Amino acid sequence: MQITEQPSLYDHLEKKSVREILEDINQEDQKVALAVQKAIPQIEELVNQIVPRMKQGGRIFYMGAGTSGRLGVLDASEIPPTFGMSPNWIIGLIAGGDTALRNPVEGAEDDENRGWEELVEHQINEKDTVIGIAASGTTPYVIGALREARKHGVLTGCITSNPDSPMAAEADVAIEMIVGPEYVTGSSRMKSGTGQKMILNMISTSVMIQLGRVKGNRMVNMQLTNHKLIERGTQMIMDELGLDHDRAQKLLLLHGSVKKAIDAYQHS
Repeated sequence: MQITEQPSLYDHLEKKSVREILEDINQEDQKVALAVQKAIPQIEELVNQIVPRMKQGGRIFYMGAGTSGRLGVLDASEIPPTFGMSPNWIIGLIAGGDTALRNPVEGAEDDENRGWEELVEHQINEKDTVIGIAASGTTPYVIGALREARKHGVLTGCITSNPDSPMAAEADVAIEMIVGPEYVTGSSRMKSGTGQKMILNMISTSVMIQLGRVKGNRMVNMQLTNHKLIERGTQMIMDELGLDHDRAQKLLLLHGSVKKAIDAYQHS
């Protein structure tokens, strides 16, 4: 039996108090970061192969179904506002399309050909990377996409919570994060989902830092989409250039990003 389907270490959940339930879940969640830690060598290997490809214009495609697909779409959607990158650099694809973000789409994850068809629609090429996400490691939509991508010389990676899965067999770099059985048996939106979110954050953030989208420890390329972010950007420019608030903010709004504002000021 797959680890993700094994019975919970806890039973009679309906008889527990709210406090007991919360403490049990928290106890299980504490295992997640340690499971991710063990997978760092594989995460590192994947990032090290992605960065040179992206420097040549390659993209990352995240692919998954259900929770895994939603988390891929979430991570991809946060790259443009955080790092000022075009939404075409990291793309999240979910079985069943955007409808599946809110509603289950019957049978979508069982179509072994659809994933690759979607990649072809995006003009997939050998500079790109496809990362499959599936707690079980058995999702046909993802496995089919990885298999075809690999045949076409595309770098493939995967994130799973079961060792030696069919999905891992199709990946050049398999990230196996073994978090153990879920609190509610088989509910992989819990520990597996938490671990996937952590690993996706690690991949995208480290790639963006390597591509020069962070200066010091700051998001100097973030999009100025609300008052909080404009104020944060203004503060960065004040700290970096020693300007007063109004002058820093004018500079920021003129150039549209912290990085561009600082570069323009220093070269004026």
